[in-house]
Parts: sequence; C-alpha cells; structure tokens
Amino acid sequence: MTVFLTIATRLAKAALTLIAIAILNFLLLHAAPGDPALVLAGEAGAADAETIAQLRERFGLDQPFHVQLGKYVWGILQFDLGYSFRQGAPVAQLIAERLPATILLTMTAFVISLVLGISFGVAAAARIGRPSDSILTTLALLFYATPLYWAALMAVLVFSVWLGWLPGFGYQTVGADYTGLAKLVDIARHLVLPAVTLGLFFMAVYMRMTRASMLEVSQMDFVKTARAKGLADSVIRRRHILRNAILPVVTLAGLQAGQLVGGAVLTETVFAWPGIGRLMFESLAARDYNTILGVFIVSAAMVIFFNVVTDIVYRLVDPRIASRA
Repeated sequence: MTVFLTIATRLAKAALTLIAIAILNFLLLHAAPGDPALVLAGEAGAADAETIAQLRERFGLDQPFHVQLGKYVWGILQFDLGYSFRQGAPVAQLIAERLPATILLTMTAFVISLVLGISFGVAAAARIGRPSDSILTTLALLFYATPLYWAALMAVLVFSVWLGWLPGFGYQTVGADYTGLAKLVDIARHLVLPAVTLGLFFMAVYMRMTRASMLEVSQMDFVKTARAKGLADSVIRRRHILRNAILPVVTLAGLQAGQLVGGAVLTETVFAWPGIGRLMFESLAARDYNTILGVFIVSAAMVIFFNVVTDIVYRLVDPRIASRA
C-alpha cells in the first residue's frame, strides 16, 4: 500500500467519523432541557407565545427534528456551520475569529509539554534512584494530580496579583495599540500563564512515559551490545535508547494533542483568552445551539487531524510500520 493511498484511506475514515460525531452531538444537544427561543424572547423582554412562535419559525426550530438534523448534516457537507441566532452572525465567522487564539494557545502548550516532558523524562531515567529522580517524579505526580482550573487560578494569584510579573487576563493589553515587535511581545507575555498552565498536566504524562519507556528499552539486548562495544553513555542514550523509547510518547502525544482543545475551555475561561473554548462556554449559557455544534465539529476535526498526523509521523519515526503496511 502506497503512502498516498494510506493517507487517502485515513482521510476518508476521518470524514465518516466527523459526520458520525456531528450527528451524535446534534442528538445529545437537542436532548438537553431548555428552549433557545425562550432565551431569546426573554432577552428581548417579550416572552409571549406569539413572539416565541415567530422566533421558532425564524430559526427553523418549529420544524420536525429529522428535518433539522438533515439540514444540519447537509450544511456540514457544504462546510456551512449554520447561523448564530444569539450573536447574529454565521457560526463559521465567529469560529474563524476565535480559532487563531485557540491554536496559538494549544500549540504553545503542546510544544511546552512535549519538550519539557521528554527532557525531564530523559533526565529522570539517567538518574534513576538518585534524589533528582525522586524530585522530578514527585513534581510530575503533583502536576498530574492538580486540577487544571485550580492551577490556573493559583497562577493568576501568584504571578499576576502578588508578584506582578505577567498579565493575568486577556489576549493583549487593552487600549495599548501596540504594533510590530511590541505587539508580539505583549501577546507573548499574555500567553505565558495560560500556555504553561495548560501544558503542565500533559508535561507530567509525557515525562512519566518517557522515563518508563527509557528504563524498559535500556534493558534490551541491543543496548547491552552497544555498551559492550564501548560506546559512550550519552551516545547510547541518544542514538539507541531515546530513539526507540520515544515511539509510544509520539503516539500518546498525537492522541492527546486534540484533547488540549478540551482543556482550553477551562483555561480560556479563567484567563479570559478569546478562543473557541470561551466561545463555547458563552454559547452554552445562551443556549446557542448552532455555535455550540460548530465548536464541537471544529474541535472534533482538530482531534481527527492530529490522529492522522500521528499516523504519518509514526511511520517516519519507525520505518518498520511503513514496511508492514
């Protein structure tokens, strides 16, 4: 099977999976209690039966359930996520405005968690049984067990309120009107706390897996042969142990990369980060069905995308996978 055929097969399965997720989300969301027409009528100050009926007719809420579902799926196939009756704008436009901020946050957190997790895992495996190994593994366990929202609140309290080192909220300084390099620096300073907070949990996971995987690989015969040849420990660790031990870490990282979007809901809410996670939180309170479903679809698409990329990267890291395909 060629690489292109493999990728095409993965993409076809991904498309079918995305449609199935869209249908499931639609069913679950519409099964929840509440009526968006009542929410809109209440905000307008006119909750009489005639106004509610007009709102239902205007936004298609008076149509049979299967008709609404069919129109929604057909819209997804046409890359149309619908219209937000709460914010008066296309859902795709609302998500497009917020998506760059979420991608910046999640990708920064992903890089931080992966780089630090692998680095600390290698350091811990190289110092097995020493005090530094115990300290690193204890910190990993602490970060793994700490609730994300609590870590976010403590980060704001310590580094923003008490120490005043970093801004605690927002995407950039309001009213500063920075341009060029000053604007990038300002965004980077606002990015530090949410990105590090979001990446701490995943960093702990990657560190523990890297450490365990390196200890397992270090006991294999080919590593013993390399030591018998007189190779330096640093060369053995880098070329022989780490290269083989990193394979399960790559798999797990690819699977969890999309989960960062889920964690971003809490992080963006605490840090007032203007991404799609915060958009979904606001839409839940407003019973904005179309926007919620749109965010679900985009989030699911990101998860599926990372899974496909993981398959491809895994083949590059381990050529044996490609040879058996």
